[in-house]
Amino acid sequence: MASGRLVPDRHALPARRIGRFALACLYREVALAHKPGLVTPWSRGSHEDMDFSTFLRSLQSLRHYFPEIAACGCGRPDFGALRSLGIDAERHMLRATGGINTHRGAIFNLGLLCAAAGVAAAGRQRLEPASVCALVRESWGASMLAAPAGGHDEAGLSHGQKVAVRHGVGGARAEAAAGFPSAMAVGLPAYVSVLETTGDETRAETQALFALIASVDDTNLLWRGGAAGLAHAKRSAADFLARGGVLARDWRGRVDAIDADFRSRRLSPGGSADLLAVTLFLAGVGALG
Repeated sequence: MASGRLVPDRHALPARRIGRFALACLYREVALAHKPGLVTPWSRGSHEDMDFSTFLRSLQSLRHYFPEIAACGCGRPDFGALRSLGIDAERHMLRATGGINTHRGAIFNLGLLCAAAGVAAAGRQRLEPASVCALVRESWGASMLAAPAGGHDEAGLSHGQKVAVRHGVGGARAEAAAGFPSAMAVGLPAYVSVLETTGDETRAETQALFALIASVDDTNLLWRGGAAGLAHAKRSAADFLARGGVLARDWRGRVDAIDADFRSRRLSPGGSADLLAVTLFLAGVGALG
């Protein structure tokens, strides 16, 4: 899906490194086994139309997108240029998955972060979570909020955009425009704390996911379960954390019980999963340059 854009040699290697890391973060998110209501290597979660292989096909279709949008960021583009790349990536994803939306949120969220990391790399700035998020907010926040959301009425909106309008929540666009405050203030501290305590990435990833589910107004949960479904998911995640989270001896069994409950209610915290991938990107971005 290469666009034919010429990228200065000095930017090509950082852009490839940034893009490959973003793809690796997405793989880690879907490969995580203990995720309530979400697709894992062994479960469809609450989904009937996708499984782990669907996500792998989707990831394969995006292998050029993340390096390309990072390279685009090196030229300090406007939001329109990034949006064009994202639309093209979404078309490739839907072709690979037979029309199933697996990574629309990641195309948006991680695409912006890759572009911001490209800006930083081109300016020889230190890559740090706070500075990369600030670049997203300061460079494109106002433009993405002002851009059309897909139509003049609900008919042209995504599921997440529809429920954001109906329930008065910000959704993915507001989260990105603000510089990913949920990932910075919730997901990343939870991940780092458990990783420092245990040295176990799996447990750190699971803890971060549950912290995000407990905190975020996840539009995927609103779409599937309404306000009551969102409230139930938040309570379940908060209770898991209050009882020790992944530091409790029986944490895997408790996650499995919450997963069974979510599946019975058809709840899927896809927005929180997207923010887990963002959290993983931020946790490792400092090692990229």
